[in-house]
Amino acid sequence: MAKLGPRDHTISLAVAATYTRRHRNTAPGPIKDGDHAHSFQADQVLALLQQKGCAALRIYYGLDDHGQRAPILVGVDDTGKDMTSGLLLQLGWPCPPYCDDTSTLKG
Repeated sequence: MAKLGPRDHTISLAVAATYTRRHRNTAPGPIKDGDHAHSFQADQVLALLQQKGCAALRIYYGLDDHGQRAPILVGVDDTGKDMTSGLLLQLGWPCPPYCDDTSTLKG
């Protein structure tokens, strides 16, 4: 397993908008409700990140019981291993309908 090294994860708005538009336009089959984005409460994401030994956040993508995309957030330790015995997050607020309709990333 590769250890996570330093990396700048920032992205420009223009590139991010291109990526999200490409996803909407090329996703196989019709994009279902909830396939665009998910929102998570900051306090819960912070609790995940503040777990002892947490060095990063990993997002897995699954399908829920209704066939909708279900991102699963897990902490990652400094050796790159998932902290599966710790806090896991799911049940984000799906977009749509919980969207910022004015966002460049949604347009």
